[in-house]
Amino acid sequence: MIGEGVETPRSAPATLHDVAREAGVSLATASRSLNGSTRKVNEEYRQRVLAAAARLDYSPNLSAQAVARGTTTTVALLVADIADPYFSQIAAGVVREADQERLIVTMAATEREPERELELVRNLRGQRPRVMILAASRRDGDPNGDALEAELRAYESNGGRVAFVSSTDLPFRTVQLDNRAGAEALARSLTGLGYRRFAAITGAEGLRTGDDRLAGFRDGLAASGATLDRVVRPAFTRDGGYEGMRQLLDEGLDGIELVFAANDVMAVGAMSAIRDAGLTPGTDVAVAGFDDVPTVRDVTPPLTTVRIPLEEVGRRALRLALGDATAADEEAVHTEVVLRESTPARTA
Repeated sequence: MIGEGVETPRSAPATLHDVAREAGVSLATASRSLNGSTRKVNEEYRQRVLAAAARLDYSPNLSAQAVARGTTTTVALLVADIADPYFSQIAAGVVREADQERLIVTMAATEREPERELELVRNLRGQRPRVMILAASRRDGDPNGDALEAELRAYESNGGRVAFVSSTDLPFRTVQLDNRAGAEALARSLTGLGYRRFAAITGAEGLRTGDDRLAGFRDGLAASGATLDRVVRPAFTRDGGYEGMRQLLDEGLDGIELVFAANDVMAVGAMSAIRDAGLTPGTDVAVAGFDDVPTVRDVTPPLTTVRIPLEEVGRRALRLALGDATAADEEAVHTEVVLRESTPARTA
């Protein structure tokens, strides 16, 4: 038997009604105090509600809030590969901007598979995130494009907001990255150092990021009278960079002076393959990448690359999705060539 005056533990979680009763306020005031409503709440009442919620160990019912609002306080970020520092830098920017907006970021990886991306978008619609940001690389001729557009339109028709990172043909807000111009500027800088014969390692044909960077690099070489002798197309990953470089080495470099990898993680893989072949990156063959992820400043030798302000890209994507007019300009994000020791100047 439980003695008189002994408090028994709660058998069920506290509800919003319990919090309102404990704080001595109306249910509407308790709700506005806890759900981040833009409607003004008397500060004394708000503090009473917060204190009552803490005493009762109240946790809001996010599902119920989603039904009431039509959305949650969640930002859904879709990337190609969570382990890739390119996407982790973008995610860091999204998270920091979301903190300013009192939003929570969840992430999912598409593994660069359009079918998986479509499936994730369909599943996420049911969770009613306030924002979806699609940061994975687009593919030309994607057979899932129409279905993806239909899903995203339906999501926006119910109050959601969509933003893409990098180029897309779909009619949604997009943070444009000037991949082509950045690669062209890189090629011009490298020919200015005295390089004349090049190879490139990039992803499968149709992967728009890789194709844009390769096209820009070709343009820059052509303008300088240099040649792109060979192109290999492994996976758009660190291991792909390693395999692509092994292919070039096995077939013989035949005078190739510099290898351009279409992203930094591929360039890091290529440098490892060069070392495993008994050669020295930057001495026996130069290497350049694209993105300027933090890792490449610390590899040996430090990697020449094209800098994209990736955290700012993430911040801008969320601001754009939320309707910030200052983020809605059509200019692509500025890129900058960064020359480091992996591409030393050629002596005459």
